[in-house]
Amino acid sequence: MTPAQLSEALRAALVHAVDDGTFALDPAAVPATVHLERPRQREHGDWATNVAMQLAKKAGSNPRAFAEELARRLQETPGVASVEVAGPGFLNIRLDAAAAGELARSIVELGPEYGQNDSLAGTRLNLEFVSANPTGPLHIGGVRWAAVGDSLARVLQASGADVTREYYFNDHGAQIDRFARSLVARALGQAAPEDGYGGSYITEIAEQVVADALAAGEPDPRTLPLDEATEAFRVRGVDLMFAEIKQSLHDFGVDFDVYFHEDSLHESGAVDRAVERLRAGGHVFEQDGAVWLRTTDFGDDKDRVVIKSDGEGAYISGDIAYYLDKRERGFDRVLLMLGADHHGYIGRMMAVCAAFGDTPHVNLEILIGQLVNLVKDGQPVRMSKRAGTVLTIDDLVDAVGVDAARYSLARSSADSAIDLDLDLLASAKNENPVFYVQYAHARTVNVGRNAAEAGVRKEDGFDASLLDHESEAVLIGQLAELPRVVAQAAELREPHRVARYLEELAGAYHKWYDQRRVTPFGDEEVTDVHRTRLWLNDATRQVIANGLGLLGVSAPERM
Repeated sequence: MTPAQLSEALRAALVHAVDDGTFALDPAAVPATVHLERPRQREHGDWATNVAMQLAKKAGSNPRAFAEELARRLQETPGVASVEVAGPGFLNIRLDAAAAGELARSIVELGPEYGQNDSLAGTRLNLEFVSANPTGPLHIGGVRWAAVGDSLARVLQASGADVTREYYFNDHGAQIDRFARSLVARALGQAAPEDGYGGSYITEIAEQVVADALAAGEPDPRTLPLDEATEAFRVRGVDLMFAEIKQSLHDFGVDFDVYFHEDSLHESGAVDRAVERLRAGGHVFEQDGAVWLRTTDFGDDKDRVVIKSDGEGAYISGDIAYYLDKRERGFDRVLLMLGADHHGYIGRMMAVCAAFGDTPHVNLEILIGQLVNLVKDGQPVRMSKRAGTVLTIDDLVDAVGVDAARYSLARSSADSAIDLDLDLLASAKNENPVFYVQYAHARTVNVGRNAAEAGVRKEDGFDASLLDHESEAVLIGQLAELPRVVAQAAELREPHRVARYLEELAGAYHKWYDQRRVTPFGDEEVTDVHRTRLWLNDATRQVIANGLGLLGVSAPERM
């Protein structure tokens, strides 16, 4: 019996009790899904629910009496071994071994689909993450968003959402100008501008710009007038830098559906259209020759200049137009993932969302990520060989590999700063979380390999009642949790829940492996005990693979 089946049995018991008049409850009050959770103490059963406490008051009943009646009805459900009422009205439910063990076969049969849900079905969602300026290699903060953002996209898709991964390509503004001037200076053998960019990558790109121009039969950009030279280095340099960023992300397992160019907002008139729409809503006013948005009407701490007195768009003008553009493209929800230095950005953008008639924190969500620190030999790592003082995606991948980098960045809540121990992440130790989980998967594959050699075929038999050992009950209980974990990770926008779940599952599997044999011992005859345990082994393999897939991490067959 799966958690979904047990939830449906509980709901059916509630509906019947309402229909026959036992519960004086409006049928509409019966939840579509009865929430179940694993008790913290194993002796309390396999599953628990507080649904009686939630509904008793509405039914004019005492919660414990309500729970006792619901327990009596649920007890009649095939596969339910016992139902106990605890405290003020909790239901502790224990399944018989056969009902619990059936989950193993269900998981194997569902394969990659196990763990998916439809909680976000019909929702079109735009997820923007990374969006680093193309002025240098992707730094470690952006790498965290790459891992977390791509994992979140996978979790949202597993929950039924139609997700578009989007990268906002900032090719407009002062930072790009500084980047271009830095390239020109390096190409001419001059020191970088005081506010410019350093690092050997600037030299590499400057040299490539010159080489490409000469190869194409164009004038050497170093010989052009300064304004023309700056523009030549800007256009080609940005293209080269962004191509490198995209390649690094691709190698990291992250690809985007849309690369949106900031310049297009200004060139297409999108900013003007957005301002006029806000003006029509009465939210724009003019003062001191500038155009302002009255964001204080929607909770912001001050009103914001949208168009400066010189006619140029203020920084927020592009953000306003970009948000409207996403909504006009048909996205129900717009999610932005931003660094810690953007915390003050939330209030003004939520005000923009409200000014367009949308619901803040629903149509627009902003997730803030904290810093990442790398540690090696017990000391902070602060320098990049190629980018100067900025640690990059390539620095991290070179140190620990893609899998360890992705997993370690995605396994912690994004709103918490983290320290990554490079020595630990590169090690083959159980203390290394990604190794611990991947090793569990490799072990399941090895067990299956040994079983085949011993003539154990799961197709020849399955008896769920034989999975009656305590370690099997614990492992089955962990396997049952994946759908709930995925749905919760999607709802809370917290993919790290999947990683932490996998670590618990790996622990349960390793303990089961130590106590139960899948292959016969010596000349022992192959029986349904071995075959049924192989089903459980293979179910675990499938769940670990599904979970790692949600994190964009491989599930190796050998380690």
